[in-house]
Amino acid sequence: MAKRNALGRGLGALIDDAGHERIVTADAVNEIDIDRIEANPFQPRSGFNEEALEELARSIKELGIIQPITVRNLNDHKFQLISGERRLRAAQMAGLKKIPAFIRFADDQGMLEMALVENIQREDLDAIEIAISFQRLIEECKLTQESMSERAGKKRSTISNYLRLLKLPAEIQLGIRDKQITMGHARALVNINNEKTQLNIYYKVIDEGLSVRKTEDIIRDVNTPKVNGTNEKVRLPEEYEQLKKHLAEHFNATIDFKRNNKGSGKIVIPFKSDEDLERIMGIIDKMK
Repeated sequence: MAKRNALGRGLGALIDDAGHERIVTADAVNEIDIDRIEANPFQPRSGFNEEALEELARSIKELGIIQPITVRNLNDHKFQLISGERRLRAAQMAGLKKIPAFIRFADDQGMLEMALVENIQREDLDAIEIAISFQRLIEECKLTQESMSERAGKKRSTISNYLRLLKLPAEIQLGIRDKQITMGHARALVNINNEKTQLNIYYKVIDEGLSVRKTEDIIRDVNTPKVNGTNEKVRLPEEYEQLKKHLAEHFNATIDFKRNNKGSGKIVIPFKSDEDLERIMGIIDKMK
């Protein structure tokens, strides 16, 4: 497939006045100088995959940054990183001088939580903006999906579906923000593990104007294992499909079922980083 042109320049192309540096409220996005951001001394994560960072840097160079980092305002000239160190490092590798960021103040925890929950209730937000708000509630306000469900008045499964959108490639996230595809299309695309296949189907949806149902049919066909390399498909029983969907929502991950005609198989829970694995292990520990 021919390489597509970038759909935008990240948040800079989507946010009004992004080119003007200004410190406003904790729920607004600002562009600040990267060299004014210092590391968080309490950052628990010390190792980063260089290859993954290089891939992210290439994506940032082409598309910009989709999800802002979060910093704490120390004074008029310095900020301290709260979350988003991987994005910050990749932005530095990409040669960016400025980066979109949410700016926090020392005593705005309660105000931030209230602002984010109120933001989620707005009708004019796109799905990615809502997903980022939920992610901030998890990272910065230390809320669980259960407590977010109570505060935002949304089902836990709905919150999981939004959060899973942030696992999609940057091109697809921008496509959601630009209304190239719907939330229904995006939810279907999340169920594909291979990024190249995701992008191929994404562009097919746009080029051919495919409905959500047709997109789901294509993805179901892609995910259905073949028997002995032939075109014959092994279909999972309906109860397996329901269990697969339930586990995907519970772990906020794309669950893969492997099952042969004799009924034996395995359940695969993928993870994208050590941090993601720790999150999954935490859910399993709670189940115990």
